[in-house]
Amino acid sequence: MHKRHVLVSGTFLLSLLLYVDRVCISTAKQPIIDDLGLSDTQFGWILSVFAFGYALAQTPSGALADRLGPRLILTSVVAAWSIFTGLTAAAWNFGSMLAVRILFGVGEAGAFPGMARAVYSWIPVQERGLVKGINFSASRIGAAVTMPLLPVMIEALGWRQSFLVLMLVGFGWAVVWWLWFRDEPDQHPTISAAERDYILANRQAALAGPEANVATLPTATILRSGNMWLMMGQYFASNFTAFFCLSWLFPYVQQRFNLAFTEAGFYAMLPLLGGAVGNVFSGWLVDRFYAAGYKMASRRVPAVFGFALASAGLVISVGQAEVVGAVAWLTIAVFGIDMILSPAWSFCIDIGGAHAGKVSGTMNMAGNLGSAVVALAFPYLLAWTGSVETFFYVGAGLNAFGILCWLAVKPDRPITAAA
Repeated sequence: MHKRHVLVSGTFLLSLLLYVDRVCISTAKQPIIDDLGLSDTQFGWILSVFAFGYALAQTPSGALADRLGPRLILTSVVAAWSIFTGLTAAAWNFGSMLAVRILFGVGEAGAFPGMARAVYSWIPVQERGLVKGINFSASRIGAAVTMPLLPVMIEALGWRQSFLVLMLVGFGWAVVWWLWFRDEPDQHPTISAAERDYILANRQAALAGPEANVATLPTATILRSGNMWLMMGQYFASNFTAFFCLSWLFPYVQQRFNLAFTEAGFYAMLPLLGGAVGNVFSGWLVDRFYAAGYKMASRRVPAVFGFALASAGLVISVGQAEVVGAVAWLTIAVFGIDMILSPAWSFCIDIGGAHAGKVSGTMNMAGNLGSAVVALAFPYLLAWTGSVETFFYVGAGLNAFGILCWLAVKPDRPITAAA
């Protein structure tokens, strides 16, 4: 097996674990609020502070991945978030849970920027779409399997002990990554000369060209880039839908349709599996367009189509009276919204080059500010209006805004050509 394919397997497992640990708190909502005496709005703040911590640490962690390399950064990131996963089990009230979860968010922040930097170094540009699709599909699979399986673990062990088990799994991944991975292909002791030369010759034949690889990239240069602001805007919009499925989907389905704990887990799993399929399909589509010579369309078309599907799915799902219809349309919405991930992250690697970590981290920062808004918007809009419809219509409108962003981006303009 080629070493870059082993890398993809490792980042697939990282992405899967990332979302198991992220979504487990949503799945464990009821036992946690019962044990700690929390309200729904307090639980919303617990979800939101994670997203704020995660968002605000994105750009700095991406810059560290560029400077120190993804070997050290990803090892440290997984070890750190695993510690805070374990410390979640020690929370005794609202304040202590808030403190642990914001630190958990900071700990997770370097994961995807670090992976983006590893992809830049190891994956030829013509293979990046599918690789990013596979990585992000793992995040949805991890979230999906958590929905039905964690309730079983909680019933067997309790929610606190379940978090401790997840901490140990994270430590195992960090050790294996540190022992196997190297920041550059030519540093790996067992890579073949043919594969090494192939990667080095093809990893930055990207849309933006070699001029993306200047020695330094000041934050001011990033913030002068029109491309960057458009990517931040569309990612904020996409996360409004995506983070709902990672935070409030399980309790929403359980409460709206009066389902048992384990039954709700099954239905909440289905949209996330739809997202996994959307990621792989979009990644395949990105690479097919690119191979056919439609380089700009390879980034733009999958994202525009995905946002359109997501808007339609949200609007139609909210009008369904039965759980099967509502979940089916939500699955279509999540399939669509996850089609955005591969082109968005491939775009950031294209324009960022050797600064892919910092550029993708800046986009992800904006996206997760959207996540923080969602975590609060869902319970507060429900409390203010007595209905979930407003939330879904806002999400559909933001997805339409995401389409406009993608129609305006210029994938052939490197981040260093700020405008």
